[in-house]
Amino acid sequence: MNTDLIELLSRFNRKERFFLVGNALGKEDFSLSCGFRKRLQYAVGLDESIPAHAFAAMDYHLDWIAAALTAFAEGGKEEVFENCEIDGTKLVMGNQEDVDFLVCFKGEEGNYNLIMLEAKATSSWSSGQMESKMKRLRRIFGDTENCIDKIKPKFCLTSPRPPRGLKYKEWPEWCLCDGKPYWLELPLPNGGLSVTRWDAGACKRSKDGQHFKVKGG
Repeated sequence: MNTDLIELLSRFNRKERFFLVGNALGKEDFSLSCGFRKRLQYAVGLDESIPAHAFAAMDYHLDWIAAALTAFAEGGKEEVFENCEIDGTKLVMGNQEDVDFLVCFKGEEGNYNLIMLEAKATSSWSSGQMESKMKRLRRIFGDTENCIDKIKPKFCLTSPRPPRGLKYKEWPEWCLCDGKPYWLELPLPNGGLSVTRWDAGACKRSKDGQHFKVKGG
């Protein structure tokens, strides 16, 4: 194995949709636009610019992040590692829990900036779902930004509007700025439509409705 974290993250990435999208667009890697890199840098409070060659991946499993960091800490070895449990959570869980988008680059001082984004377009944030993810992220990275040598993690929410009603007081320190989650605006195109199962007689939503309603939003 290579001892470069970005190389390890790239090798662990086995998401089918990543390869499908890349193949469809004629690109082996995701290339971040200049505008997105600038907005993300500002959103998570980075002092240095995100380079055009930054590693980016979608639907990246937390197990892969944990394994890549462990292998990196051990000099890139391919071997069996202890999967110890802390506070009821193992490092590698064997499930599909992931972050929606991952960006990683090596900074000027030799540290790796690892930015994880969680996206919502039209649905709302779930405090329960986020608490589960934060428990995993705390197990992987610890409570503060400096828990792992050479690794600077960031966690950022992205949505059309800032999150409302989301509980985040128990999140790790590195996921918050001034006590609130990092947030990046996610612009959506105008003229979107939604579909809802519908009870035409009662004029309301219904799981068992014999109709569905199309609505602009």
